[in-house]
Amino acid sequence: MDSMDVDQPEASTSASSNAPIEARPLPLPSTPFYVVEYPGRVKPTSVPEAVKTLGGLSSLENAFKRGATKAETLVELHLRPDNPFAHPIPGSVVASNALLMKVVKRKKKRRHPDDPIVGHYTTEVVGVIPKTVRFRSMADYQFQPDMDDPLSKLRMAMEHMDVDALCEYKIPEEKYDYTITVGEQDLPTAPKPPADPEFAMNLDPQLRPTEPTTRSNLRLFPPPIFSRQTIPQVYNFKANTASVASITVDEETGEEKKRLINRMRWKGYGPATISFTDATVPTKPPAVVESARDQVDEKLLKRLEEHFDERPVWTRMSLFNQFAQGEAREIHNSKVILPLVCYVFQDGPWRDTLVKFGYDPRKINEARFYQRLYFRNANHPIARPSVTTRRQDRSTTNVLLDPTAGEGDRKTSHIFDGKTLTKETAAFQLCDISDPMLKGMIEDESDLRETCDERDGWYTTYAFERIKGVLRHKFFSLLQGHVAPDDECWKLLENVEGAATKSTAISKGHRLRAGKHNMAKGALRPEDAAALRLKTILDRNAKSLTTQR
Repeated sequence: MDSMDVDQPEASTSASSNAPIEARPLPLPSTPFYVVEYPGRVKPTSVPEAVKTLGGLSSLENAFKRGATKAETLVELHLRPDNPFAHPIPGSVVASNALLMKVVKRKKKRRHPDDPIVGHYTTEVVGVIPKTVRFRSMADYQFQPDMDDPLSKLRMAMEHMDVDALCEYKIPEEKYDYTITVGEQDLPTAPKPPADPEFAMNLDPQLRPTEPTTRSNLRLFPPPIFSRQTIPQVYNFKANTASVASITVDEETGEEKKRLINRMRWKGYGPATISFTDATVPTKPPAVVESARDQVDEKLLKRLEEHFDERPVWTRMSLFNQFAQGEAREIHNSKVILPLVCYVFQDGPWRDTLVKFGYDPRKINEARFYQRLYFRNANHPIARPSVTTRRQDRSTTNVLLDPTAGEGDRKTSHIFDGKTLTKETAAFQLCDISDPMLKGMIEDESDLRETCDERDGWYTTYAFERIKGVLRHKFFSLLQGHVAPDDECWKLLENVEGAATKSTAISKGHRLRAGKHNMAKGALRPEDAAALRLKTILDRNAKSLTTQR
């Protein structure tokens, strides 16, 4: 008990020495103050000038008032308020939660000049700051026109409402003096020659100062605003990490040249592409494609070569239908395997078809069966689908890769028999059309050309338009839900031929002449014009038959 009585005072003394001292609560004034963060130095004597550059007290009152609109809260800082051509710096009113402090410093008198200055500071909260004007936007570009120009004087007169100057203004005569000679008063002060004459002698003539003899007189005036970009963009410029320096030496001069090469650049393995007017056809793949031959499956490549030996021209869909789904998907995903065995026409009757190397369909009459016909379906959705949708449903390629489709439907999706609709767009080769009526028209040799044509291939325009007209009518009839019989197609052709003969007789006196000047004016070749008339009549008669039905 005695020991406990002795230790008790020591514990209470230690606790009282470490106890925190509570701060005295101070009242928070509710007086509101508004602050302008002025982007410049403001002295007590220059406060009126600073307020003037902000638009005056009325402009600040409208910006700080309660319920002000967004346009009213915009504060413009005019660093040159007397110059109407100077663009202001935009500022905005933002909500803030700050306190306005009043700091008072009292200095004590020094008893000796060498004594340090001792001051006493007192702080006091004066009020709260609910709103603040801040200038965080970039300043616009500035352009100062010639103030002696009559238009500049007119603008200054409008700024100061000088009625006399406005009444005396007259539009000056246009003299077309866009470049004028500089007078002596406009010349800049010439730099003093160097003191060392040897230095002046060795100085490059291009570096010697020259006096300008002319200046621009375009009388350009700045627009209300140059740039709407108020916030600087974070560009984060940095070098490409995949770039490596490559040094080459010129054999003649021995000069070293350094250039940057992107190691990760994309290497294209597209097929060789030619135009119909090219004289020769490719006989082997491009060098870039040939270098990647070891990347493909040899068995699959050999099967492709065998198919091209059997049939030299294919469409992608008809070729993919000869393979299993997994193999077709591998061919489609590979960018090298097809360019190793074929090339592509970018125009003409065999446009977008895969042609065997060395095979020129323009010189072989039997190649007419490989010509491609394409019709655009106006009811087909034109809106660009999403990436996922395009990967799952492609009208020309990925339909045959769909695992949910039947094997039989996939194998025959490139064939048109006149009774079955396999896709919503018509893109068929003539050899893949098995409809009896169309097949007879395609195999008819009585109306062929002696030389291949860029538009109709080996067929005459008359024969090719008949084939296209019947195919178009049968295909769009299937789209509408019914099969077009042959009698209906023959009747359509008879109506078309009668109307075309009548149209030709009427326009016999006015024939289109193929020539450079006529083609420049938009005139078509005679055979193209006849084909266009025939196509128009086919479309009109097809609509009339549909209406009668």
